[in-house]
Amino acid sequence: MRNMKSMKHWQDPLNALLGVWLALSPWVMGFESQMVPTASSVVAGLALIAVSLGAVFVPRAWEEWTQAALGVWMIASPWVLGFSGQMDVMRVAVASGIVVLALALWVLATDKDYSTWMHHGAAH
Repeated sequence: MRNMKSMKHWQDPLNALLGVWLALSPWVMGFESQMVPTASSVVAGLALIAVSLGAVFVPRAWEEWTQAALGVWMIASPWVLGFSGQMDVMRVAVASGIVVLALALWVLATDKDYSTWMHHGAAH
């Protein structure tokens, strides 16, 4: 198991913290009575915590791709689930999703172990 000094990517614990924020945001922001955005935030947040912590201790490219997918989900969720008219709730989902996606893509683009797909293409 890796310790924090040998952690491969600083972005992963940050994404884990964003997962905690997402899971708690319905209560922090006061939309816990709204079932759909609350469920989306809690489920995405818990999944992000699990995958991000996995990436801290046993780094794998699939974990970064999963974080990226969760970021895309959070960005799209207000429109897919129909709560885009609730501005505060929508902003939490979209802003969090953008940061999660950016951090995951940053790791995928800069880690030489993960970025070979960008340089060699799908033909390999």
